[in-house]
Amino acid sequence: MNVNMLVYLAIALACALLSSKIMKLIKLPNVTGYLLVGLLVGPYCINLIPADIVESLGIIPKVALGFIAFSIGAEFKFSYLKKVGKAPIIIAIFESVGAVAVVDIVLIALGYDVAFSLCLGAIAAATAPAATLMVVKQYKARGPVTETLLPVVALDDAVALMCFGISVAVAKAIEHTAGDESIVMTIISPLLEIIAALALGVIFGMIFRFAVKWFTGRGNRLAVTYAMVFVCIGLGEMFGLSSLLACMALGATLVNTSSVSDIIFEQTDRMTPPVFMMFFFLSGAELDIAIIPEVGVIGIVYVLARVAGKMLGAWSGAKISHAEKNVQKFLGFTLIPQAGVAIGLATTAMSVVPDYGPKIRTIILCGTVIYELTGPVITKLALKKAGEIKQ
Repeated sequence: MNVNMLVYLAIALACALLSSKIMKLIKLPNVTGYLLVGLLVGPYCINLIPADIVESLGIIPKVALGFIAFSIGAEFKFSYLKKVGKAPIIIAIFESVGAVAVVDIVLIALGYDVAFSLCLGAIAAATAPAATLMVVKQYKARGPVTETLLPVVALDDAVALMCFGISVAVAKAIEHTAGDESIVMTIISPLLEIIAALALGVIFGMIFRFAVKWFTGRGNRLAVTYAMVFVCIGLGEMFGLSSLLACMALGATLVNTSSVSDIIFEQTDRMTPPVFMMFFFLSGAELDIAIIPEVGVIGIVYVLARVAGKMLGAWSGAKISHAEKNVQKFLGFTLIPQAGVAIGLATTAMSVVPDYGPKIRTIILCGTVIYELTGPVITKLALKKAGEIKQ
């Protein structure tokens, strides 16, 4: 008998809700429970939800990431950025480039191929904002570390895209697989993609602003919000742009131009938890722990080197920008999670550097399993140590 798709969705939500109760008892973040229970009932463990069902529910992660990016965009309020100053921009650049540099240097020093090291190192820059944002919301974290963290993870993926484009271009040059013109275009393309994605978000952000003036009912405004996020995701995918950056620009434009933006974001926060639950549940279901033994030493090196680079870069950026002591001390610990963008770049590597693509993707998937299961817990502990999660 074929089970209806809605039954699988009900199972996902029921399992996620039950896991949140268990996590509360053992004092771990809810997102960790969603990932673990997804892994347990997914196709790679007891197979209660088969692989083809997980694949067919692919629209849920897209929608969830879109709303997460939209929420992060709210952190780019000009009045707020004036208050926090240049620190988040400097830190985002340093922690991203720091992760790339440390992974590159360590892999090359250990004798791995230079082109391979550059491609793998470039993906190290990406950080998953979803898990971090969920921890911040669950524990209502407030303080300098949290205020710096949110814009940093929002900027992070823009830096990661540029690092990847440049590193791949250099790798191609080393391997003599591309002409000068294609190398230049490979470097320029990520920059153009970032600009186009941000422009898309700004355009629909202005439309959003006028729409919420016209539609004043709470239900109508919520419908407008869904429509705007959906169109940014959809057009981003159609034109090969980053839907994350587009949705982030959408949120940033709204928060800076609309007097009712606070109401819009509050409504969105109330309506999106079930979507986030299903997203993390499905993320857990997609994690294949059987791949861990396949990557061996290089996987361990990548995981540890990336964490070291993130922490060193975050500390350096915070020090240079004269951020508060707690930001210098704890911010690096909150930048460990890695998922969507990194997997996307690893998939891209399959086509742009086919000699290394499969190996890179396996390493990134392995890293994702480790980062997504440990990252939220470490983020919670860091924010608690910083005094930004109250008992």
